[in-house]
Amino acid sequence: MTRSEKRRWTMTAFVLIVTLASGLSCAMAQQPDTLPAASLAAPASAEVAEAVRPTPAGTVSAVRSEVSSRSPDPRAGMPHDLSPLGMFAAADRVVKAVMVGLACASLLTWMVLFAKAVEISCARARARRAFDVITASDSLAAAEYALIERGGPAAFMVRSASEEMARSAAALDFAGNGGLKERVVSSLVRIEAQAGRRLTRGTGLLATIGATAPFVGLFGTVWGIMNAFIGISQAQTTNLAVVAPGIAEALLATAMGLVAAIPAVVLYNVFARSIAGYRQLLADAAAGVERLVSRDLDFRKIPGTAQRAALPLAAE
Repeated sequence: MTRSEKRRWTMTAFVLIVTLASGLSCAMAQQPDTLPAASLAAPASAEVAEAVRPTPAGTVSAVRSEVSSRSPDPRAGMPHDLSPLGMFAAADRVVKAVMVGLACASLLTWMVLFAKAVEISCARARARRAFDVITASDSLAAAEYALIERGGPAAFMVRSASEEMARSAAALDFAGNGGLKERVVSSLVRIEAQAGRRLTRGTGLLATIGATAPFVGLFGTVWGIMNAFIGISQAQTTNLAVVAPGIAEALLATAMGLVAAIPAVVLYNVFARSIAGYRQLLADAAAGVERLVSRDLDFRKIPGTAQRAALPLAAE
């Protein structure tokens, strides 16, 4: 046998060996790992035998319905209505109480808005008219006569200064004008402070709501998310359809807190600026009254003008 024939026979034998080995491995892979059914032990009980017995095709739907009735749906109890009203109805009692409180706070904010807007507008209009009268008057008596039927702090300033001058008239020739001016300034300052304090009533409520409403809403959110995680642990699922409703209810409390807080903060700043402008207007009116008092005191020293302040009343 030649060398080429030996090589041919060697290659043929190698191919046969590889073919037999691959066929044997495929046969072993297709062989089941478990023992035949005949070698299995008999069921330990009648219940197990009943469980492994094939179920007729006609009873498949009945078995499925029974299993579904026994195993509760993890999404049971979850709200299907994700509107704000639906989430409020399905929320926890604590979260509901937080939402109701924030809704009441928002209602109070808008009530304060309408009440204080009307009050500040009327007060500024009265002070502006009184200031114009004080500026146009030549004497304190003329200003008092022009404002005799008007109310407001500016008109009260004029009457208070006139009353103080009447009480101090007997001592002016002996004590001088310094004490009278101090008493008039003291009265005007107290009237201005009282008017500003009266106008700030109600704005403290806006400050309180603006400062606390976000934290109250955050408390409701924390409580709602805690309940949502408890529901997730009980349902043993992280399906978004199960998790989303509880978290949405919790976030609704935060949204309501912001809805109550943002308008309260904005309105508080607006009213603070308006009240500061009103107090500045009263300060201008008080300065006008002081000028009238000083002018009348100077005219008292001129012969023949002692009764100048009473001329407008005498003309009537």
